[in-house]
Amino acid sequence: MFARAGRFFSRSGRRRRIGWRDAVILILSGILALSGTLGYFAYTLPLPDGFSAEVDRPSMLIKSEDGEVFASRGVYRGDRLKVDELPPHLLQAVVAIEDKRFYEHSGVDPRGIFRAVVANFEAGAVRQGGSTITQQLAKTYFLEQDRTIKRKIQDMMLALWLENRLSKDEILARYLNHIYFGAGAYGVDAASWRYFRKSARSLTLPESAMLAGLIQAPSWYSPVRDLDAAQAQARTVLTLMVEQGYIDEEQASAARDKPATLAVAPDIHPGWNYFADWVEEENRRLLGPMTADLQVKTTLVPEIQTLAENTVARWNGILGNGEDSVQTALLAMTLDGGVVAMVGGKDYGESQFNRATMAQRQPGSAFKLFVYLAALDAGFTPDSLAMDEPIEIDGWRPRNHNGRFEGKVTLRTAFAQSINTVAVKLTEHVGRDKVIGVARLLGVKSDIRPTPSMPLGSFEMNLLEMTGAYAAIAADVKRVEPYAITEIRGRGRTLYRYSLPSGANRGILPWKRDQMLDMLMATVKEGTGRAADIGRPVAGKTGTSEDNRDGWFIGFTGDLVVGVWVGRDDNLPVEGLNGGGLPARIWRDFMTEVYRSPASGGAAAISAEAVRDMSSPAMPVAGNKPLSFQDIGDVIKDLFKPE
Repeated sequence: MFARAGRFFSRSGRRRRIGWRDAVILILSGILALSGTLGYFAYTLPLPDGFSAEVDRPSMLIKSEDGEVFASRGVYRGDRLKVDELPPHLLQAVVAIEDKRFYEHSGVDPRGIFRAVVANFEAGAVRQGGSTITQQLAKTYFLEQDRTIKRKIQDMMLALWLENRLSKDEILARYLNHIYFGAGAYGVDAASWRYFRKSARSLTLPESAMLAGLIQAPSWYSPVRDLDAAQAQARTVLTLMVEQGYIDEEQASAARDKPATLAVAPDIHPGWNYFADWVEEENRRLLGPMTADLQVKTTLVPEIQTLAENTVARWNGILGNGEDSVQTALLAMTLDGGVVAMVGGKDYGESQFNRATMAQRQPGSAFKLFVYLAALDAGFTPDSLAMDEPIEIDGWRPRNHNGRFEGKVTLRTAFAQSINTVAVKLTEHVGRDKVIGVARLLGVKSDIRPTPSMPLGSFEMNLLEMTGAYAAIAADVKRVEPYAITEIRGRGRTLYRYSLPSGANRGILPWKRDQMLDMLMATVKEGTGRAADIGRPVAGKTGTSEDNRDGWFIGFTGDLVVGVWVGRDDNLPVEGLNGGGLPARIWRDFMTEVYRSPASGGAAAISAEAVRDMSSPAMPVAGNKPLSFQDIGDVIKDLFKPE
């Protein structure tokens, strides 16, 4: 028995010796493989030679006409601060939420990694990260943001390298000067200026807690988007600071009772971003790519913009709701082209596509403006007679929206009632090229095809150029170029200042403007645009594209030129849509609010003196001298001056 046992242990011993040998071989192989892997990762590490240099990425602050900042684009940086320039509670808040063992580890925190692994395993998903502040600094400076094992090992190696060359305070300072705090702000000083209009040197405890809370998810906790969420995250930071002994409960309670608030307006008007996006495009057109931080003053009038958005919102859903419901674009400009309000769609958060500047849609009968201008120039008058009757051109037969033919009518009636056959006849008489030439003269840049259906707007244009063309008629000038920017400042000086174009673009035209106004006003008083009547002289034109896919109304008074477009993004027909319906009603409601007296509960009033200065006896439309945005600035302000 003992012999058998001895043989058993002997055999077991042999197996054990073989097992240890294999284990040693495996360990040595693993060490060699790990060394090779680490060597490869070390070899492929980005060279940190330029670590001391910061790369400035320019920003743009966009201001309304009264000088208030309402949007930002690009990147904004403040001063690069040292640790001893920052409030201690800011440093404590950041360490408390981001890396509580920052002053204890040497760049990599095994305990933090183990804690994160356990928490993520228990949650069944990634809920915590084990990266230290030093690792985050290494990652943001030198590495891509992808989540791979290679990148993780490299940021650990870089973290060890940084800790060997920089003090903890230097690491923390570089971290705070480099990381993103949302709203285009890189670095804590930029964030402090962006949110609180002060240097980071002067941050209070509640403000420090809010900024520290932004680091993990600057978009999610952004105070300009959701102040409540930012304040709730700040309360979490304060709790951690108490637990880690940086502050006592009394200090935390006082900070919770008076949470940080914004010194700048929160992003409560996301729709204003349609205008801001256009401003960014216009800035690139004027100056090229941004190479310095810029401050851009624009033509946007906040009160009018608010009225425009509220008006459009009231009419949303009238022609259907849902994912593919109709969209509305509204554009309001002064007679010289300064855009004071822009609505590019019903929800900027859902779609950043700007239907006021980017959507190319068929203008329908709104294009007849150019047809009748060409006809008046050829000798016709509003009282000239024409036959509304069936016609055929190259196998195409135009028809009227009501399906009837009225017989002999004046051009005034034909324009006001939007009779298609007369517009086609006039075009064939004066020539399609002449009509296209008038459109080009008025600033239309879109491709216009000289087909028989051209006078009915069977091609595509955008609301911006159409409204600008009508503005030229209102101002009685050759062309109005819509604009948004009045001044750009950068590098401590003025880089651009708007001035009215001179020369050919501003010359007086030989067309019969008074006769054109006669017909435009008849459209509102007795024609297809009656729904746009606001009880004062208005000139305008409706437009409806084939199969009711697009509805337009573009009109003007002596103060503003306003264009409205309604349709679906997928270009499908919209039942019940026509230019004289919803678009004209939106136009009427918007302009009614603009002209409403404060005494009657509205938001605007025009002084009698201003009206006398701008109006002719027949209609409040500028005469031969166009009103510039600068000239009308006081009038626009007077629109919203309280009694």
